[in-house]
Amino acid sequence: MTAQVATVDHVKQVCINVRPASDEELPSPYIDEFRGTLADELSKYVGETYPKGTCAVYCISGKDAEGPGADFEFVIVISAAKYSPQNFCNGRWQSIWNVDFKDDPQLVEIKGKILVGSHYFEEGNVHLDAKNEFKDSTIFQDLRRKLPVTRTLFPWHNTLQFSLTRDITRELEIGQ
Repeated sequence: MTAQVATVDHVKQVCINVRPASDEELPSPYIDEFRGTLADELSKYVGETYPKGTCAVYCISGKDAEGPGADFEFVIVISAAKYSPQNFCNGRWQSIWNVDFKDDPQLVEIKGKILVGSHYFEEGNVHLDAKNEFKDSTIFQDLRRKLPVTRTLFPWHNTLQFSLTRDITRELEIGQ
């Protein structure tokens, strides 16, 4: 991460200014680690799927969260293009995904938009522009309790103290 802020003139399509990001603009270490891990996995996916693609992950809310128990949201951007004028065709893929992590309840909402454009211009001029939007959510629940109802850890090193384990062990020994 370069931790820089760029000012861009979108009309002229030029970068006007680049400066180091201030501490207030940077995400907390917890969010940055989460964002970095997501960006690394996304880069692997984009590298395998889109040979000339690029991607980025930005935190747009909750950047000050110091640990679990806070809400935060990322925007994921994927862009790829293939220009082949010698073959009379060009194409591009753009997708933007909002991933919203909510702590109570443990919910993840994903909203996305995919834009695909294709241009074929041999003996004519054909354009294809497609747009599709998606939305989904899921609740992440712990697969098991952190502690059992008795509020004590399970003694995996000495399971023979439980009658079920002794019974199963006896049955297996008898069967041999």
